[in-house]
Amino acid sequence: MKALQSTTVYWDTLVHPVLHNRPIYLVATDNGLAQVTLPHESTMERVEAWVKKKIPNAILVRDLAQVAPYKQQLQEYLDGSRRSFTFALDFRGTAFQNSVWQALFEIPYGEMRSYAEIAERVGNPKAVRAVGTANGMNPIPIVVPCHRVIGKNNTLTGFRGGLQMKEELLHLEGVQAFVNKGHEKYRF
Repeated sequence: MKALQSTTVYWDTLVHPVLHNRPIYLVATDNGLAQVTLPHESTMERVEAWVKKKIPNAILVRDLAQVAPYKQQLQEYLDGSRRSFTFALDFRGTAFQNSVWQALFEIPYGEMRSYAEIAERVGNPKAVRAVGTANGMNPIPIVVPCHRVIGKNNTLTGFRGGLQMKEELLHLEGVQAFVNKGHEKYRF
């Protein structure tokens, strides 16, 4: 019987004023960045649970050097000096989720798209709700900019990090053209 090969998974944290000085976790494999937690969900237990579910036989190691390129570019983005990310991503979703996340990654800095536009982009214009679900499960927020997705009527809609954070990230990118009337459950 063949032994399962292990995958080393590297992690580190980042603290930044845009994130209200609350830590976020950056998680990567040799294939690229795999997860970024949001401030309100940043616990090692959540990282461990996600890694266990998504990366079988993983060995989780804090490695500042391995995570440094991701951390540096994310820091530059939050500082307002970076508009795009040049490192590899390691998506760990279904084929549909991965296609949605790739479409999100392609939304240019300072621009927004609706869920309907993303559904069309992935070749399934009737899958607007499924796009919303995949958007909400995005394991690499900020880098894969789910905050740039808004309702068709130009309103802020749900965001796992809360509507205040979504608004702050859009403002960081110079975006003002939206209506802040998202659902109350996302205001925290």
